[in-house]
Amino acid sequence: MRTLARWAREEWGLLYVTVREALLKRRLRAVPMTLGAVCLTSLLQYVQNREWGYQFVQNVGAVRAEDPLGLALLRTPLSLYVPALDLPVWGALAQILLVFGIAEVAIGWWRTLVIAYVATLAGTLYARVGISLGAHAPFGLPWTDAQVVDTGPSAAVVGLAVFVAWRYGAYMTAGAVTLAMVAEVLIKENLAGKEHLAALMAVGLLCLIVAVRHRRGHGLRLRMRRGYGRLTRRGQRRSGSRTGRGSGLPPIKS
Repeated sequence: MRTLARWAREEWGLLYVTVREALLKRRLRAVPMTLGAVCLTSLLQYVQNREWGYQFVQNVGAVRAEDPLGLALLRTPLSLYVPALDLPVWGALAQILLVFGIAEVAIGWWRTLVIAYVATLAGTLYARVGISLGAHAPFGLPWTDAQVVDTGPSAAVVGLAVFVAWRYGAYMTAGAVTLAMVAEVLIKENLAGKEHLAALMAVGLLCLIVAVRHRRGHGLRLRMRRGYGRLTRRGQRRSGSRTGRGSGLPPIKS
């Protein structure tokens, strides 16, 4: 048990402290975007289960690979908050509340939205590529998937979980989520599973970009510090030599 507790502290300690302190200090004010997303998802679920609202939700938030690309791109942001009809809504709400909430505290609300939309968009675009490849291609999809309604937060949740885990050093957690998505595709090869892999690839690319920028920025700061240190030492030597020989200026008269 001690070994497990030690591993948990090393894996999730920094993330746990960050989230805990924010919630203790600000409570629900620490996650306004997440609460808004939960309310929006609940509202869309209520509307799409009414006769008068189903077609409206489909028109503004349902994405299919057979739709024109421009229309699909317009619907993609809202599709993230439209629960899938064949899945219980409480699952989508729990995913948003937990993963979006942790991400909002850990990396900020706007980064959370950016990564969520990048992951969702990657899945949406992959569906078109997969269908164009065909069912017999390694990463292809059958043409019937073009008519599947593609909504819900699952791709965004997977992408956010991996990015936050990577950002806070929980590398085993990030790896476990990735392996789980690969196993999902191997066990049940469907559109959703492959879209999750596409979302992971997009978020992995984001992680790589962030790491490269951080490394370059760190190297630049080191070069600037070394240059400043050399200038400071040169200035000190020059000042010391002038003190020994005299500054060359007239003496101060009282």
